[in-house]
Amino acid sequence: MRVLAFFVVLPSFLWAASDPSLARLEKQLQLVSKVTDAVVGVSATHIESGRTVSVRGNEGFPMASAVKIPFAVQVMNQVEQGKTALDKMIALAPQDLHPGSGTLTDLFFHPGVSLSLENYMELMLVISDNSAADVVLKEGGGPAAVTARMKALGLGGIRVDRNIAVLVSDWSGAKNLPPESEWNRDMWDKLYDAVPDAEHMRARRANWVDPRDTATPDDMTKLLVHIFKKDLFSPKNAEVLLGMLERCQTGKARLKGLLPAGTPVAHKTGTLGGIADDVGIITLPGDAGHVAISVFTKASSKPGDVSEKAVAEVARTVYDYFTLVPAATQTAGTR
Repeated sequence: MRVLAFFVVLPSFLWAASDPSLARLEKQLQLVSKVTDAVVGVSATHIESGRTVSVRGNEGFPMASAVKIPFAVQVMNQVEQGKTALDKMIALAPQDLHPGSGTLTDLFFHPGVSLSLENYMELMLVISDNSAADVVLKEGGGPAAVTARMKALGLGGIRVDRNIAVLVSDWSGAKNLPPESEWNRDMWDKLYDAVPDAEHMRARRANWVDPRDTATPDDMTKLLVHIFKKDLFSPKNAEVLLGMLERCQTGKARLKGLLPAGTPVAHKTGTLGGIADDVGIITLPGDAGHVAISVFTKASSKPGDVSEKAVAEVARTVYDYFTLVPAATQTAGTR
């Protein structure tokens, strides 16, 4: 009689029981997170093996500009369905010039500019341009359409409720926002300057507990795994989205901050007062595979670089673990 040993790779929800070192990794992540006073949420999945570690993984965190990944997923879904196209030209109207990060609002004072949807996506993901993001969101059907897409993917922990302009205005404490048809680049500073400092701080703190425009680290990481596996769109469109994330220029001190120089990271940051996020896919050295990781922070009263340090420490801890601890196999039985 022949005796054959066979091995089964366990599903991710059983890794914690089969791999006690993941519990130690979780404790280490909690420890390194203490460099900041922020609440820190982490979810990381080794894509090839399915091993997963999570700290506050089911808790909602403000996405800030990390919400631009769900924006991109939804509009790319519209492209797949033939409802729009990456080469569609979209005019930039005066009311489209929104405050915050990016360059469109600073550079284009006069009407007459049109860009392709693909260019808007590039600006949104590579330099986190807020004006471009809201153009992309509108082309994708708006916040409700993005949330519906996330639910359809089984990612109910990701919700989108506002465009970036309204989100930033709520965070600032601005009141009496006029109809969108009346928005223009000169209006925003006047609105923000009218907010007393005390009211602005109250609005910031309220944003930390607001359930709108939040994601759980676990569901954001699941979305990143989908993006890496290219199972949401055609291979061509999947490559377009992944390439934009690979070219992201923001957050050099976050996920990338303590990784070996030149480590490939496809990612997107999110920043508001007291919030420093970075979510993405890290390529491990050699044949160690890839890690999808979401690190969210909220409610910090310290300078932003303190929370960035926590993000970097978390990323390096995860990188080292999944590089140095190979995936275990579980003997399922013999016959």
